Amino acid sequence: MKNVIMGSVLAVVAATSLSAHAASVAVCTGGLAGNGPAATFATDGTSFVKVAFTPKCSANVILNSNDASATLFQVASASQKGKSTFNGSSAGGSVGVSAACAASPCTASEVGTALSAAPSS
Repeated sequence: MKNVIMGSVLAVVAATSLSAHAASVAVCTGGLAGNGPAATFATDGTSFVKVAFTPKCSANVILNSNDASATLFQVASASQKGKSTFNGSSAGGSVGVSAACAASPCTASEVGTALSAAPSS
């Protein structure tokens, strides 16, 4: 649980100075130990994050992000050992519990739903 929250917080903090520009980027899918895949980045002013970075996720973390615009970056996560999803965004800057998962473990689909529910204004 601590790694999931920390991963989400780090993604939001990183988003204040870095960013992956894509509609929705599956950063870590639970089976990746160590580094998640690097995403493509835009430097044309349409991306919130301006410098490429590779997220670090533990093997049980599902982490998705959405670089929606030059002013909005959203993140959602869950632990494959946990019972809740978490989300947050640059609109307010906080990360918190989004919803309870239907069953344990949480799924990538539930993280996608949490990403859709992340604050956008």
